[in-house]
Amino acid sequence: MAKAMTKSAIMKDLADKTCLKKKEVAAVIEALVAMAYKEARNTFVVPGLGKLVLVQRPAREVIMRFGPKAGQTVKVPPKKVVKFRIAKAAKDAILK
Repeated sequence: MAKAMTKSAIMKDLADKTCLKKKEVAAVIEALVAMAYKEARNTFVVPGLGKLVLVQRPAREVIMRFGPKAGQTVKVPPKKVVKFRIAKAAKDAILK
């Protein structure tokens, strides 16, 4: 399995492909990330890649499997979680 690209490798590769400076690419990426953080509550879409969505998980009961409460039922309160849903085009390109 190949290593994941580092942030600087991503910036260099994008700079080479777009004929921009690495600092300009870094500024664009940072702006995109800041926008994603701000807009994730309303669903943030990255075309061709996927979308960030805020999901409300309901309260539920779980049976503890490990630890001192093993076998006991514990109530888990409702909470909000952020999920990334990958686009079909990305899935098809990655899995082919």
